[in-house]
Amino acid sequence: MDLGLKDRVYIVTGATRGLGRATAHELVVDGAKVIISGRDEKGVAAAAEDLGPGALGVVADNADPTAAQRLVDAAKERFGRLDGILISVGGPAPGFAADNTDDQWQTAFESVFLGAVRLARTAAAALGEGGVIGFVLSASVHEPIAGLTISNGLRPGLAGFAKSLADELGPQGIRVVGVLPSRIETDRVRELDALSGDAEAARRAHEARIPLRRYGTPEEFGKTSAFLLSPAASYLTGIMVPVDGGARHGF
Repeated sequence: MDLGLKDRVYIVTGATRGLGRATAHELVVDGAKVIISGRDEKGVAAAAEDLGPGALGVVADNADPTAAQRLVDAAKERFGRLDGILISVGGPAPGFAADNTDDQWQTAFESVFLGAVRLARTAAAALGEGGVIGFVLSASVHEPIAGLTISNGLRPGLAGFAKSLADELGPQGIRVVGVLPSRIETDRVRELDALSGDAEAARRAHEARIPLRRYGTPEEFGKTSAFLLSPAASYLTGIMVPVDGGARHGF
C-alpha cells in the first residue's frame, strides 16, 4: 500500500530512540524526509546518520520555549516545506501520589504537557491543508497505570487538548491524532518492569493480561504512527488509537 509519504516532510521529536525513532525510520523508509530532535547531541547525530540523507538532526528539548520554532524553521530551510509533526517525549518520573515531588510535577508539565502544546501550536501555524499533528500519549489516557501517577495526571489532559485542536483545525484541513502505546518493547518499559524488583516476572504478568500475549515492538508502533501521519489516513482526525495488543478493556 502506497501511503503517499514520498517527499513529504515531518518533524519527529524525541526521535533518538524508542517510539519516536521507530516512527522516523518508517517515515524515511516510505520516502518521507524528517527532522528529528532529542536532547543529547551525540544521540541526535547518531540517529540522523543512521536514518540517512532524508533526515536532519536538531538538538532540542521539548520544554525549551524556542524549540518549536527552531524545528519548524529547520524543516523549511532544509527541505522546503512542512507536512506534519509527531510530538513524542520521554515518560515522566514514575511514582505514586505521595512520592512525586513538586519539582517532578513541574518538570513533567513543562516537557510532557506545555512543551507539546507549544509544538502543536507552532506547527499548526506553519501547516496548510493536508497537514497533520500527532501526539504520542499513553494507555493512561483511558486507564490509570499504577506507579505512573504523573503520567496519569498529564496524558489525559493532553488528549483533551488534542481533541479540541482537532475541532479547531479541521476547517483548515489539518488533522490531529493521538497514538496510545501500552507495553511496547522499549527501554522505558524495561525500566518500568525492573521497578518491580523482578523484571521477568513483571513482564510475564503483563503479557498474561494482553490478548495477543506479548509486548509490541517499536516497529509495530512506528508503522501505525506512519500510517496515521500519512495521506492514506486523510479522513482520520480527533481520534486516539491504542497500540496495545488489545490490552484496553473498553471499546
